[in-house]
Amino acid sequence: MTNKILITGISGFIGRNVLRQLMQSYESITAIIRPGTKPERIKEFVDKVEFAEIDLTDIPTLKTYLDENSFEIIIHIGAVRGGRKFSNSEYFDANVNATEQLVINARDNDSKFIFCSSVGVFGAIPLELPANNYTKRQEDNYYHFTKIRAEAIIQKYVLYGLKAAIIRPSITYGTDDYGFPHTLTKLIDKKLLFLPDQDVIIHLANINVITQSFIKLIEIDYQPGISYNVADNHPIELHKLADFINNELKGKPYSSKRNINIKYFQKGEKIASFFKSELWKARFQLISRHWYYDVGNSYIDLSLNETDTIPNFKLVTDWYKSLRLK
Repeated sequence: MTNKILITGISGFIGRNVLRQLMQSYESITAIIRPGTKPERIKEFVDKVEFAEIDLTDIPTLKTYLDENSFEIIIHIGAVRGGRKFSNSEYFDANVNATEQLVINARDNDSKFIFCSSVGVFGAIPLELPANNYTKRQEDNYYHFTKIRAEAIIQKYVLYGLKAAIIRPSITYGTDDYGFPHTLTKLIDKKLLFLPDQDVIIHLANINVITQSFIKLIEIDYQPGISYNVADNHPIELHKLADFINNELKGKPYSSKRNINIKYFQKGEKIASFFKSELWKARFQLISRHWYYDVGNSYIDLSLNETDTIPNFKLVTDWYKSLRLK
């Protein structure tokens, strides 16, 4: 197909997987990448897509580039993620101001605009379960604040003709990503993961489900301003996932001796809050509190393949085992 596409965030986990799928059907693709991006992070795309080296925090350069170019589809995945050592102004420029510049370009050129937000707009731990499009937003860290603000800007421009759709991925798992799923697997392998002595329900997202969502929105007509929470078909009990991971790695369930009173996680969360450590606070929360989402409209509207975390988390355990052999 000859649609002219602009995509951001291709050096990240979601972005590179979406781009791989795009290249199977589309030819005219431009990717915005940060100047100085390590060559190994984008080497598979060299000579296959056009690169525009622009830092999303550099708003004047981004604006100049967009004033001189137009696209039929803009897929905005790039962002400064939570837990990184950036100033609030850098977060705001990359995640909010850059989004607005891309939105203006899409609105002015009658382009489709597909935005990668985050279920983090509901906070690390939603106030309502399952979280849905009407669940109250929580600005519990600055990253989540910027995603909430970016969504608000998008919805404002929808009133003025922007053809936007928003995808909110949950924590995503697959190969070649060293985030939460890899860390979970590594801690279980080394018997370092302590679990609360109560059931905890979590909701992960297979990377293939996320990429399907982006590709489907390119293909279909959608109601401008529509938002989709995207994750696996069903949430899963954390202890069951830990047992599955340990079975894949060692042929037996995870040791119940690693279960401890949930009050220790609650204390850890309070200590992290006192020291204003967003990263550690989130770590305690993610394995001691429920977090899951209403994904029904995503599977219906986007005709997603029904995917459950077990057995599909085998993607991660197989990749992890291959890393151990190196």
